[in-house]
Amino acid sequence: MRLFRAFLREQSDPDYFYQILAEDSVRQISTYAPLAGRSVLDVGGGPGYFADAFRGAGAYYVGIDPDVGELSARGEPAAGMIRGSGTELPVRSGSFDVCYSSNVLEHVADPAAMLAEMVRVTRPGGTVFASFTPWFSPWGGHETAPWHFLGGHFARCRYLTKHGREPKNRFGETLFAFRVAPAMRWARNCAQARMVRALPRYHPWWATWIVHVPVLREFASWNLVLVLEKH
Repeated sequence: MRLFRAFLREQSDPDYFYQILAEDSVRQISTYAPLAGRSVLDVGGGPGYFADAFRGAGAYYVGIDPDVGELSARGEPAAGMIRGSGTELPVRSGSFDVCYSSNVLEHVADPAAMLAEMVRVTRPGGTVFASFTPWFSPWGGHETAPWHFLGGHFARCRYLTKHGREPKNRFGETLFAFRVAPAMRWARNCAQARMVRALPRYHPWWATWIVHVPVLREFASWNLVLVLEKH
């Protein structure tokens, strides 16, 4: 509930939300892979919200983001941040022990390409941890929700009409309709890694079964986590 309540303040108080999310990320990843002394690549790291949390756990942290505005959102880019594309990571294959991404896949036109790149740069035996907001979840349209249920373009136009400006997450440009089913299908069929776990990030442990129920999972997951192990 703490993580979910913080999520509702993502745009109004990003420092608060991302600090809590970073702490939760370290806790969750630590259940699948040790972080002390390991290298972590954060795809979509923005202004470095996660750097302190991962380094506090003893990891060597590097973040990548394509947007200069995001990198410098809190002033100068944080140490260890690199400008680069998530679908063409400027990193050698098999370079990192853990490749992490939080709430980025829905902002990429080709999320499968980004997932493939995350697997590529992870060393054999390493862990890929990716989470995103599914399109048909209540917050799938981000600040244009719940009108995205009537179509992404409609929701974007409605927001522009009501507020006199474009939303931060513009459907078709910086926001795309990525769903649970294709994400899990990609993970299951990935030749270079095996899917260790799929779960709804903001749900208690007893509700993880939701992601295995077609249709329901698209609306009830809120945020999907995929955990893979590189072959």
